[in-house]
Amino acid sequence: MMSSVKQKYERRREPAVVGDPSAAGTSKMVRAYGDTTGDGMVQLSFTLPLPHDKRAEGAALQLAKKMGMEPAMLVHAKAMGSGFTFFVVYGAVSHVVDLRQVKVVEREFPLLSSKEVNTGIRDTLKRRLVVVGACIGTDAHTVGIDAILNIKGFAGEKGLEYYSEIKVVNLGAQVLVPDLVARAQAEQADAVLVSQVVTQKDAHLHNVTQMAAAFREAYPAGRVPLLVIGGPRFEDDAAQRLGVDRIFGRGTTPSEVASYLVHAVQTKSARKRPASSAKKG
Repeated sequence: MMSSVKQKYERRREPAVVGDPSAAGTSKMVRAYGDTTGDGMVQLSFTLPLPHDKRAEGAALQLAKKMGMEPAMLVHAKAMGSGFTFFVVYGAVSHVVDLRQVKVVEREFPLLSSKEVNTGIRDTLKRRLVVVGACIGTDAHTVGIDAILNIKGFAGEKGLEYYSEIKVVNLGAQVLVPDLVARAQAEQADAVLVSQVVTQKDAHLHNVTQMAAAFREAYPAGRVPLLVIGGPRFEDDAAQRLGVDRIFGRGTTPSEVASYLVHAVQTKSARKRPASSAKKG
């Protein structure tokens, strides 16, 4: 009797999984979804430095198994030049995600209309907000920075050039950090937007940390422009570690960046206001 009660209690303590009838809509545990809810099925693609043959296919399945995918099915294999093969495998994993342990950076500012952005800048700065943008280092991928800055914009939204109270200076690709700092100083930039797509050997991290250090060396304390970076491979919570003010990832739209800039300049202005009031007193 005691044994059966204990077993029932232990079952009750097991984490409910989304898709499991026991979850009852209150579960914080999530398992991958494939063919049926909670079956743990995932699809994985990768390349091995092997010519395409049966041995290479066996190696792909072994790798999938070592990654916890069992049973694994090889659903696609194709030679990728001499000595390389691209694979797609499909199978079940037992891993469960605890949503209570998932940490993300939530948007801390409201999304504004173009009119609200222009009004916010005008009321706060009493002038146009100056933005200098570039791809630094050897990065020549300007699609992302152009989508945010150019008037044609992205995802049906106009870029920052569309906003009457924002002056945009787009330096393009492969800009050296000293040149970026010098141009930001010449334009008296309020914000510097940098896009980084190339990530081999963590080039994006090295470039951004170098840039942040260069700006802090070139500007007096408290006068550094807002440093905003974007790219698909940055971690959301890495801003402080990299020495920048904000990170934007894949799918960011111009209105998000514009809204953040208004939020940031208003916050900075509010911090300065008490000090200036104290001086007057």
